Amino acid sequence: MSIAGAGAKHAFGLKGEVGGNISYVDEQTIVYPCGANTILYNIDQKSQKFIPGSDRSHGMTSMCVSPNRRYIALAEKMTEKATITIYDLHSLRKRKVLSSTDVQSNEIVSMAFSPDSKYLIAQGGRPDWTLVYWTWEKSKVMAVTKTTNPNNNEVTQVTFNPQDNTQICVVGNGIFKLYRYSEGNLKQFAFQKTEPQNYLSQAWVSDERVIVGTDTGKLLLFEAGELRNEFTVTVTQQAKDNKEVGVLGITDGEPAPSQGPPQVTAIISYSKGFACSGGKGTVHLYEKTDDKDTYKKTREIKIPQDALGSDTNRQEAHEIKTLTVSPSEETLVASTTTNQLYCMTLSSAEIGKGDLSSFELLSQAFHYSVISGLDVCQRKPLIATCSLDRTVRIWNYETSSLELYKEFQEEAYSIALHPSGLYILVGFSDKLRLMNLLIDDIRTFKEFTIRGCRECSFSNGGHLFAAVHGNVIQIYSSTTFENVNNLKGHNGKVRSVVWSSDDSKIISCGMDGAVYEWNAFSGKREGESVLKSCSYTSVSSTPDGKSIFAVGSDRTLKEISDSQILRDVDAQEVTLSQVAMSHSGRMLFAGTNTGMLRSLKFPLTSPGEWQEHMGHGASITKMRITHDDQYLITVSEDSVLMIWKISDKEGRGLKRDKESGYAEEILITKSDLEEKNSVMAELKQRVEELKMENEYQLRLKDMNYNEKIKELTEKFIQEMESLKTKNQVLKTEKDKEEARHEEELAELMEKHNKELQDLESANNQKLMIEYEKYQELLSKSQKMQEDYERQLAEMEESKEQALEELTEYYETKLQEKTTLLEQANDESRQQQREYDETKKQIEEDADREILDIKNKYERRLRDEKEANMRLKGETGIMRKKFTSLQKEIEDHKDEIKKLQNEQSKLQGVIKSLEKDIYGLKKEIQERDETIQDKEKRIYDLKKKNQELEKFKFVLDYKIKELKKQIEPRENDIKQMKEQIQEMESELERFHKQNTQLELNITELRQKLKATEKEMKLERQRVHDTEAVCKRFKTDLHNCVAFIQDPKKLKESIKQLYSKHVQDDTVESASVDADIQKEYSRQRKHLEQSVASLRKKLAKDTEIHRADNVRIMQENVSLIKEINDLRRELKIARTQVHDLEAALGINKKNKGQQDDDIHMNGDMTNGTPSSREGKNDENVRIIEMQKGEIRKLRSQLQEAEHFMMQRPPSGSKLPPVLAQ
Repeated sequence: MSIAGAGAKHAFGLKGEVGGNISYVDEQTIVYPCGANTILYNIDQKSQKFIPGSDRSHGMTSMCVSPNRRYIALAEKMTEKATITIYDLHSLRKRKVLSSTDVQSNEIVSMAFSPDSKYLIAQGGRPDWTLVYWTWEKSKVMAVTKTTNPNNNEVTQVTFNPQDNTQICVVGNGIFKLYRYSEGNLKQFAFQKTEPQNYLSQAWVSDERVIVGTDTGKLLLFEAGELRNEFTVTVTQQAKDNKEVGVLGITDGEPAPSQGPPQVTAIISYSKGFACSGGKGTVHLYEKTDDKDTYKKTREIKIPQDALGSDTNRQEAHEIKTLTVSPSEETLVASTTTNQLYCMTLSSAEIGKGDLSSFELLSQAFHYSVISGLDVCQRKPLIATCSLDRTVRIWNYETSSLELYKEFQEEAYSIALHPSGLYILVGFSDKLRLMNLLIDDIRTFKEFTIRGCRECSFSNGGHLFAAVHGNVIQIYSSTTFENVNNLKGHNGKVRSVVWSSDDSKIISCGMDGAVYEWNAFSGKREGESVLKSCSYTSVSSTPDGKSIFAVGSDRTLKEISDSQILRDVDAQEVTLSQVAMSHSGRMLFAGTNTGMLRSLKFPLTSPGEWQEHMGHGASITKMRITHDDQYLITVSEDSVLMIWKISDKEGRGLKRDKESGYAEEILITKSDLEEKNSVMAELKQRVEELKMENEYQLRLKDMNYNEKIKELTEKFIQEMESLKTKNQVLKTEKDKEEARHEEELAELMEKHNKELQDLESANNQKLMIEYEKYQELLSKSQKMQEDYERQLAEMEESKEQALEELTEYYETKLQEKTTLLEQANDESRQQQREYDETKKQIEEDADREILDIKNKYERRLRDEKEANMRLKGETGIMRKKFTSLQKEIEDHKDEIKKLQNEQSKLQGVIKSLEKDIYGLKKEIQERDETIQDKEKRIYDLKKKNQELEKFKFVLDYKIKELKKQIEPRENDIKQMKEQIQEMESELERFHKQNTQLELNITELRQKLKATEKEMKLERQRVHDTEAVCKRFKTDLHNCVAFIQDPKKLKESIKQLYSKHVQDDTVESASVDADIQKEYSRQRKHLEQSVASLRKKLAKDTEIHRADNVRIMQENVSLIKEINDLRRELKIARTQVHDLEAALGINKKNKGQQDDDIHMNGDMTNGTPSSREGKNDENVRIIEMQKGEIRKLRSQLQEAEHFMMQRPPSGSKLPPVLAQ
């Protein structure tokens, strides 16, 4: 006996009506509500994690994720009051459960976390629309306020300012309010001045600005409650084949007359701007512009046209509920009221061409209406579902994906999947259809005239199927499609039909309270159990067919065997809607009308034992267990399909034979196969053609490249020849320059020697003067040393005396202190003796007291034990009395709780009304004070205005006078400007000359280096020839010695000949080689010199440019100084003007109006003198600037003169090396 385990593996669906029902946890994970759970879905891995809902919840109403993406708040509807549960998204553990008595409503419509994730605001629903401000970590309510207007209109959304924990924005139907938290209250500020509209959504685009969407397609930009700008959301539509197509049913870009403006139901802001919904299935992207009050529409994203099929009426229901952007702002995700999730990469939206884009499905397309039928395949891991949304879907429970999907014109009520996985049987409102599951389509191939078939089922062998036609169960052959049997007996609608494992029996149950067991071959009834008080909804049986389990409207689970009810297990005030038995016969599951899954203890016991698992948010309509007992599949009225991983207590399930595996065959029609083969052949042909084209293109390119190479080689040869000619020209020039440089070098050497002699003589004189000074300083230092030694001796004597006095003084003090210390030691010894005696006495007293206390408490313990025995007897009697009284107390407590709740609600209402009254009174007082201040201000300003009008006439006359005096000064400034410009032009000319001279000098230096090198080589050659001549002379002298002996003379001459003539031939050969070497060396040297000259030229141009820039900077600084002088002149004029005005006012105040003209005359006479002083100063500054310019010019001239006359340095210049 054990209870089977069940854990949620995957869920297909979305709860579309939940507020804020989609949000990012991180870049790969999103969180959304599904049934009674909250799912964390990993987009990359396609895996899910589950956060289960509360036990007694009536469904989730709102959710939100904290800005740090660490916590999630889930608001759930309860019977009495709404609760908010906060979970940690990392550990998936419950952190806090929040509920408040201030909120009368049992639901929360909107929530938001503060920017630092420490606070939470929750907006209650009807009837009171109360906003609660929590410190959620402490479960403390910080403030409460009512946000609705006097008409009690609904509130749609609340948000925090992204930079301020204390600022909140609330929007709703005719409601736009900004609140600020201070001193335990939420105070409204920045009251709305525009006409109220139905505000549906909002988002903060900055720390002060909120963008709000309305039901009329308007986007309103508010800053501190003031309307800054208004945009209108317009929907564009592309018509195809001149027909009415698209999500919004719009033709030729104009809205259809039947539809109103698009509603802005969702807004999300991000760094570049914001995204908002506009119309059914459409999202608009807006980006910031240079003008901070305007946003530019950049893109329009639509849900694909085939997302909800071809019916345009149902396409219009595709309304965007929530938008969210990933943390990296790469992906935009949208959820719809039709339970779908779509995504769009924002980067591709920017790159893509055109203004229109389309969403993609985030995972799979979900059902969006009640799922009415469910079946599981034996040979393949397939699930078949049908729904009132007119779709049939085939799911794969191994890969958790949608395999096939097709929409029909009629609603589908029931579905059965053939054991082979190749056929399905679907009961539509008009007919029962047998269909083929093709590779990419579902096609009908047989129809049966059974209208509104609510239940159908294939036999386990697949050769028969049963279909319910009203009260009759009809059995058909799967091969011949003949009606084999009709099972008649039910008086009400048949709600469930189950085949036994060997297909010999059929078990059925109906709304008439009957459970029948039929023989599948004869069609006769073999067993029955009728209970008219119960309307059965589902039936299941054990693998051996001996026991039947049925559930119905009487809130019990019945075990029936041999037409008798063996056990009746009470479900405890919950109606069981479905029941399923595992194929192993060890696990039993039941589904409830609240969406809970129950895992029952099997065999059944009375009372029953079970475990509950949170799954769906509405009644479970169908349940099936896979044939390997690994998974349980459930569907419900909330459009959710859930896959549960199941196992018995020992963790066992029917292990599937791995060798057999799942069937992999699929159906495909002959026409489709032929079409695909033809397409493949065409594509292959196309690939071959492309290969040929590519080869041809490559050949063409090779030919072009060869031609280009030829042209380049010809050009290169021509350039070589031109360089050779240039080389010869440079050689001739070089020879000329060598001769000239030798002459200049000799002159420079002479000059250098003269300068050296002059410098030596000058330096000798300076050395003599410095030596005399050194002698004087030595004598002075000796005198100073003697003085300091004498002073040191005097100081040492005085120091010794002072030391002796101090030692005597401190010795006396030390003796006094030692005597005092001895006295203190004697006292401390006496006190220690006294302390030891007192300690002994205290210890003895304590021992005596402990013995007395011990005896006393032992006596008391005996008394207590006796009393305890007596009291035990009394407690038995009192316990009986207590149980009777406890029941009475509980009744009274319930009454007290009800009264307290009513009292607290009334007190809350009174407090809120008092706060409102106090706030309004304060506001009236503040406004009265501001009105009084403004009236005073207006009176003062009127007075000042009268006085200023009086001054105006006098000042106009003075201004005219001053203007006359300013004109001549401006003429002087113009002349000075012209002079400065002339000076600047002269400066530029001088700089050009200077740079030209520097270039000449560098050229000459290069030439000098080259000539020095040549001279070295020539000297070496001369040295070599001289050595040869010497050797020849000595040999010849030796020959002359043999002049008397002709034989010896002859031999010696022969030797001389052989020695020197052979050397000559070698020399001539070597000379040729030397010439070639010399030629190559010269060529290399010239090339290097050309390269170095080019580098020098580049450097010089850079230096020249830098000098120009420097001069320009100096000119700019001079112009700045001139501008500053002008500014000072203007300031001086204004000061004069102010002084004149001040003088005029003083005179007026004194009442001497008759002397105004005379005083004005004095002022006009006085001002020029001050202005003249200022102008004199300006002229002086200009003169100083001119002097500076002259000085710079003279320095430039001297530098140029020096460069022209300066002799070159005597040191050898370094050789030109290849860089």
